[in-house]
Amino acid sequence: MKTALNSIVRDPSLAPEGKLKIDWVQAHMPVLNQIRKEFERDQPFKGLRVAISLHLEAKTAYLAKVVQAGGAEVVITGSNPLSTQDDVCAALVEDGITVYAKYNPDPQEYKDLMVKTLETKPDLIIDDGGDLVSILHSERQDLLAQVRGGAEETTTGILRLKAMEKDGSLKFPMVAVNDAYCKYLFDNRYGTGQSVWDGINRTTNLVVAGKTVVVNGYGWCGKGVAMRAKGLGANVVVTEVDAIRAVEAYMDGFTVMSMEEAAKVGEFFVTVTGNKDVIRGEHIANMKDGAILSNAGHFDVEVNLVELAALSVSKRVVRRNIEEYVLKDGRKIYVLAEGRLVNLAAGDGHPAEIMDMTFALQAIALRYVNENYEAMGSKVVNVPYELDELVARTKLQSLGINIDTLSDEQKAYLDSWASH
Repeated sequence: MKTALNSIVRDPSLAPEGKLKIDWVQAHMPVLNQIRKEFERDQPFKGLRVAISLHLEAKTAYLAKVVQAGGAEVVITGSNPLSTQDDVCAALVEDGITVYAKYNPDPQEYKDLMVKTLETKPDLIIDDGGDLVSILHSERQDLLAQVRGGAEETTTGILRLKAMEKDGSLKFPMVAVNDAYCKYLFDNRYGTGQSVWDGINRTTNLVVAGKTVVVNGYGWCGKGVAMRAKGLGANVVVTEVDAIRAVEAYMDGFTVMSMEEAAKVGEFFVTVTGNKDVIRGEHIANMKDGAILSNAGHFDVEVNLVELAALSVSKRVVRRNIEEYVLKDGRKIYVLAEGRLVNLAAGDGHPAEIMDMTFALQAIALRYVNENYEAMGSKVVNVPYELDELVARTKLQSLGINIDTLSDEQKAYLDSWASH
C-alpha cells in the first residue's frame, strides 16, 4: 500500500486503533459500500486530486477511502479542532491518503493545516462550513485556477457560499449537499438529535428526565435535538426568531419562549442556529445555578464566552470537556466542549447509518460536479433529485424494504389537468 509520506499527524503508531474504527463504520455503511463498488469500476476521479475538510473521524475517513477508490489522490484535513481523531488520521496515512490534521491544534496551526491542504492544488473540494472555499477566495486566490468545483456539507457553509454567490465572489460551482432531502431530513434531524445527546450524556453523566431543556433554534437540527430531549423525558422549551418555526414548535408540543424567559427556567441549553451570540451575558445573568450550556452549531460563536467570562470570577476544568464558570454571586455555569460542536467535540458524531446516506450524497455530488462543472457556472446548485432518490432507494434496498411504483395509468392521471 502506498504511504502518504508528507502527512502531518500527531502519532503514526495509533494507526491500528484507527483502522478498527474505520472497519466498524464500513460494516454499517451499505450505501457507501455500493457506491465504492461503482467507483472502483468506473474510476470517475482518475488522475485528479480531491481536498476534503470534514470532521475527521472514522465515518469521514471511510468517505475519503471511497473517493480514493474512484481513482483520486485524496488530501484531507479537519473542519473543527476538537473533532479530529488522531488514531483515524494515522490509519488513513497508512492507506495512502495525505492527512494534515491533529486533535486540538492551536488556532494558527489549525489554519496552517488547511492552507497546506489547499497548497496541494486540488481539482475538487468537499468542504464543511465553507472554510476551504473561504481561504481560497480571500487569501489564496493563486490556487483557484485548478479547482473545478466541490460540495458543501453544512447549513453554515451554504449560507457563506450563497453570500459569496450573491456578491459575485464565488469562482466555481458548489453543490449544496446540506439542502438535499437525504441530508437534512435524516442527518440534520435524526443524526444531530441522537449525537447531541450522546455527547451531552457521556460528558455530564447526568439525568435528563424531568429537567428543562432549552433548544435554541427549530430548524431541522433543532427539531431533532428537541425530539430526542422529549424522548429522554425532558421538559422542552424552544426559542426562535422565525414566527413560522415557532408555531411549528408549539404545535409539535413544545413550550415556546423568548430567550430572555427561557434563560430563567433552563437546566440544559443547546444552541443550534448557525448564528452568533444566541446566548449572551444578559441571559447568563438570569440562569439557574448549575445550568449547562452546549452548542450544536458549526462554529463556537453561539454562546458568547467572552461575556460569560466577564461575569465570572473563576474558570476551571471540572471534568473532561466541562468548564465551570463561577459567577460573582457564586452561581456556577458549565460549558461543554468549549462551546464547540458538542456531538463531535465531546462525542463520535452522527451514527454510521445516518452518515452513510450523507456521505453517499457527497460522493455522488462530487462525481456530478466533475462531470458537469463547465456548464454549471460559479453558482451554488442543488443536488439533482434523481441523485437524492438514488441514495434513498439504495438505502431501502440495504434494509430489504420494497416500495410501490406508479403504473403508467397512475402517472397519466397525475399528469393530466383535465377533469377527472
